[in-house]
Amino acid sequence: MKKKIIAIFILLGISFSDGLLMVQAQEPFKGYIEETDLKNKENDKIFTKEKEKLEGNKVVELTVSQVLAGTTSVEGDEFFAEVSEDVLAGSGVLLPKGTVAHGIIRNIVDPKRMGRDGYIELSFDYLITPDGREIPIQGDMTSKLHPAKSVAKVAGENIAYTAIGGVTGAMAALEIAGIPGAVASQGYTLAGGAAIGGLIALGMSFFRKGSDVLISPGDEIKVKIVSSEPIQVMTHESVRQDELEYEGLEVDISDVFLEKDPFDHLNTISLDLIIKNNSKSDFSSFDIELVNDLHNSYHPSIFSDYKNSLAMKTIKKGENVSGILSFSVDNPNRQHWLVFYDRRTHKPLAKISVDNAIKDLKITDLTEKRKKRKKVF
Repeated sequence: MKKKIIAIFILLGISFSDGLLMVQAQEPFKGYIEETDLKNKENDKIFTKEKEKLEGNKVVELTVSQVLAGTTSVEGDEFFAEVSEDVLAGSGVLLPKGTVAHGIIRNIVDPKRMGRDGYIELSFDYLITPDGREIPIQGDMTSKLHPAKSVAKVAGENIAYTAIGGVTGAMAALEIAGIPGAVASQGYTLAGGAAIGGLIALGMSFFRKGSDVLISPGDEIKVKIVSSEPIQVMTHESVRQDELEYEGLEVDISDVFLEKDPFDHLNTISLDLIIKNNSKSDFSSFDIELVNDLHNSYHPSIFSDYKNSLAMKTIKKGENVSGILSFSVDNPNRQHWLVFYDRRTHKPLAKISVDNAIKDLKITDLTEKRKKRKKVF
């Protein structure tokens, strides 16, 4: 009897729970979010509602990532290059910095006689954006000089060779005949020597070959690229680099310069800074570095000739300073962060993106230009 009663209670419990489940199943879920809704919200943060094509007049700046040389490369070789500067469109960014371009070497021409340089012809067929989109394109680039410029270059070099040869011939004649001989011949000895030397040098210039083509990693090339279909425009916020804030430390990059170092190489990034240090740390120039996306770090240059250089200075707690820090880098076209370190642990306390600062400066410049246009019209 007891077993029957227990069995009845169990059946009643099961049927009651099934009923609850049925009632719950009939009621719609409240607050349920479709996956497509989430994607739409993410897309609103990443993309504007605009689409634009890359037209033929749009010049894209690319940095080559490998050596392209007439002596080692062959026609048909693949290579990659990175977009070194944001391509702006509408109210956003059409191609962000770091977009990878796939290219093929279409033709290599060896250097020729009379000092004519070799050249290389490249073709581009698709782009891969940092968010993973593959964009089909058409683009061509050649390192060949314009015919007029090429002729001027060769003619200029030949004249220089002839002039040098003339001086050499005159000096040789002077040594052979001596000053009395030159005076006795009323200068004809020197003139003859100069003429012979010039002819020899001119002959040598006809047989002299030009330079071989060489594109090195970090070299920047400019390519006119056309896209077959419209490209979604990205928001400025979505292409910004990540940064790290340190409580009490405010760093404003008010300008960025690319300059030559003491050895005449265009590889020095100079930052015009306004720093408000209300943190609990002091920072010397040994605690500040410029770091790129390959994790290479660079210390402030002590060769800066700016009067307000912050190199070899300490920014103390509670101090507000303004000045310039310069860094000699391997490739100025890479992404860079200004990093402040803890002196004891060398742990990064703050990271300020130089690329974000450049973007902000450009947007401000565009806004100012628009304001001026409005005033004019």
